[in-house]
Amino acid sequence: MITFKIIGIIGLILIIAANILTLKKKTRLTYSYPLFTLGGIGLLIYSISINDLIFIILQAAFIVITTYETIITMKK
Repeated sequence: MITFKIIGIIGLILIIAANILTLKKKTRLTYSYPLFTLGGIGLLIYSISINDLIFIILQAAFIVITTYETIITMKK
């Protein structure tokens, strides 16, 4: 159980780091979207471990959206 909490904390840190990167004007979104996706995966693993259905659905949608945004920004 502690392992899942660590994974969740790492996911949260990655999402915070991605948010901080998007605040800087010179940072490209190509770098922040993968961090959002990885952070979302970490939080999804944690939410599955605690069996929270609402959080699982939220994180799955978040991962799909950030993955889509990553693909779109890489095509530009």
